[in-house]
Amino acid sequence: MKVIVIEEEAFYELIERVLDRIAPKISPSEKKWLSTEEAMNELGITSSTTLQRYRDEGKIRYTQPSKRIILYDPESIQAFLESNAKNTF
Repeated sequence: MKVIVIEEEAFYELIERVLDRIAPKISPSEKKWLSTEEAMNELGITSSTTLQRYRDEGKIRYTQPSKRIILYDPESIQAFLESNAKNTF
């Protein structure tokens, strides 16, 4: 059996670095609402017109707290993507 000895301060620094590195993979988004740009990235689209069409057709859930601000529900975006997923052969 091999034993590795490390100073306490170095140990905690290592733990912090590991947590910083894996945190996005464990919990990529804890935000309840996404901006227009974030929603378009999640959907893989570049057209705001397509995003508006998805809104108008009720395909994705959104909120509009003010006239110029529209935010999107990430869970409804994931559900929309899953509903359009195709199984492989």
